Amino acid sequence: MKIHPIKAFSNNYIWIIEEGTEVVVVDPGEAERVIEYLEEKQLHLSSILLTHNHDDHVGGVQEILAKYPGTSIYGPKETEHLADHIVQEGNSFNLLGQNFQVLKTGGHTHGHISFLTAGALFCGDALFSAGCGRVFTKDYRAQYSALQKFKRLDDEIQVYAAHEYTETNLRFAHSVQPDNTIISEALTEVNEWRAKGQPTLPTTIGREKKINLFLQAEELAEFKELRNARDDF
Repeated sequence: MKIHPIKAFSNNYIWIIEEGTEVVVVDPGEAERVIEYLEEKQLHLSSILLTHNHDDHVGGVQEILAKYPGTSIYGPKETEHLADHIVQEGNSFNLLGQNFQVLKTGGHTHGHISFLTAGALFCGDALFSAGCGRVFTKDYRAQYSALQKFKRLDDEIQVYAAHEYTETNLRFAHSVQPDNTIISEALTEVNEWRAKGQPTLPTTIGREKKINLFLQAEELAEFKELRNARDDF
């Protein structure tokens, strides 16, 4: 299984999961670059996975469907205007010869879900490298609960988040813990990657346990305080 990023907007990643000539697309906020990639590589679109209903994650679906009618779409109930397979916590299904498990990871939106398969986590805006999504719902408990689920996953699992926010997240973490050498070293490393135009994703659960202050929060109040500080950073 090969996983390829397509850049969208200013900092989004649309993930392309490939197995042979079959492809699954995750959170296509725009269509043009996805279609160009599929045509250039002569790939067949099998399915689309949606983590939540924000336009920068679903905005390209209709145009892709117009080009590839009959494509199956898996997503939470909040994407039912697009998805023909509504999935929720505990569901699983098979695509590309792999089993995909559904995790409820609300907080950013009420119905946000993540997909776990073959050592890869597609978590939309629920988890970023060194960060997590804004809690637009104000349900901080739901977001904190999602982070605890991620924390229980194997360290080796690769994390395919939907935004390139790592550098800013690490600058925030460094402002909170300026004496944390692990965070300082990670920030230096990420700055070097970005200077070369390299993505900082995927990360791993093990790496995030070391550099992600939101994952390290030991109680809800601590998480909420961190999230509010990051919102104002």
